[in-house]
Amino acid sequence: MKITAAFDPVTRIEGHLNIEITIDTVNGLQQVVDAKAVGGLFRGFEKLLIGRDPRDAQHITERICGVCPVAHGLAAVRALDIAFGVSVPANGRILRNLTNGSNFVESHVLHFYLLCLPDYIKGPVAAPWQADWDIDRRLGNADTERLMRHYLQALTVRRKADQMTAVFGGRCPHPPAFVPGGFTANPRPDRIATFAAILDELTAFIESTYIPDVEFVANVYADYRFWGRGPGNLLAYGAFELDDAQTSRLFAPGIAWNGTDAVEALDTNAIHEHVLHSWFRNHAPAAPEESPTEPQHPKNGAYTWLKAPRYLDEPCEVGPLARMWVNGDYRQGISTMDRHLARAHEALKIARAMKHWVAELTPEGPVCNVFVPVDAAGAAGLTEAPRGALGHWVRIEEGRIAHYQVISPTTWNVSPRDDAGVPGPLEQALLGVPIENAEQPIEIMRIIHSFDPCLDCATHVMRPGKQAKVYQVR
Repeated sequence: MKITAAFDPVTRIEGHLNIEITIDTVNGLQQVVDAKAVGGLFRGFEKLLIGRDPRDAQHITERICGVCPVAHGLAAVRALDIAFGVSVPANGRILRNLTNGSNFVESHVLHFYLLCLPDYIKGPVAAPWQADWDIDRRLGNADTERLMRHYLQALTVRRKADQMTAVFGGRCPHPPAFVPGGFTANPRPDRIATFAAILDELTAFIESTYIPDVEFVANVYADYRFWGRGPGNLLAYGAFELDDAQTSRLFAPGIAWNGTDAVEALDTNAIHEHVLHSWFRNHAPAAPEESPTEPQHPKNGAYTWLKAPRYLDEPCEVGPLARMWVNGDYRQGISTMDRHLARAHEALKIARAMKHWVAELTPEGPVCNVFVPVDAAGAAGLTEAPRGALGHWVRIEEGRIAHYQVISPTTWNVSPRDDAGVPGPLEQALLGVPIENAEQPIEIMRIIHSFDPCLDCATHVMRPGKQAKVYQVR
């Protein structure tokens, strides 16, 4: 008998997400036969920017998300670097990298310990917050207690990573120091020393605790190396420029198809947004610099506020696994646990790179080049957020923003079916997953959390007339 279930809302993510699944028996085994990812929030930040001075974009778009605001600020100023035709001096480039890298480390530690680890261990019970799941807990008391201690340590590590972001960024979240042409903060010797000292602590935690914990959980739950694959297409825009010409990056851009080792050069002209199953007015698949944002709710056949970005009309996964795969740093597989492992090893790669970057700062050197705003231009600011490829597309007319489009990582990963009816990466990752107990499908939560969804601020979605079992997930 088919069972329709809804995880509404999915918790321990940023924002509100509802996952609707259908479980059926196939060859004697209960498994997921259909899945829909419902993003229940219309933000409209692109609409807020129309008519504004382009220099406002950095400050406004950072408010899209308080978890990864740095990447939005960086994407916004990168677009204006191109639009205004201004280069970035070495100090400015390095300070951008250090501030963004700090946010990456904070986000990765947050993701594993605070958002995902409760899926695998049984924490203390404190009414009324009691776990809904009591199945598939494989760890003994000693291992559980050790991981809980590390969970508490991670709270301190997160705070220190935020402090590190604020050393040069000015504050965290929403650092104001990003500007077209560079950065506003001077790398004074005391700031450099403070940053370097915190970085050493964070690097030690990653090496001695974070990576071993992820590897331990991955070994205990080794079956999750085979579940949650998705389409297998891995896309990265690239991030962390290593030279002033911005031709070399710590993470290069590229696309790998179907989990192969062959990496192709990225053509951003091949990116289009589909809206047939989204609550937006229908239009043909459109490039981000042209794609309109016209809400239409209700709409027949639509089930989410997320659009469906596609590369050459194919769904693509973005994130740490995609970056590490494209750059040859991690190619052990594409699965739930591979996402965790790639993320942990990426944190170490970034931390070690920051060690070199902070030593390259010159306190007396310039941090920003002078720029002159233009009356008309079009540009794309492409970078990487902790959760994956992030793009800001801007068109300037008469000195004001005439069009702005943001495609965030979760828009790629949690996208709905496209115009051809092909499910998005998370939806595909859930298909075929065996379910031990349909009353407690913890397998679904573990796969969802491996993508680290970020759907921004909260709202509720009412779906009258639909009957489904609703799981409360704590």
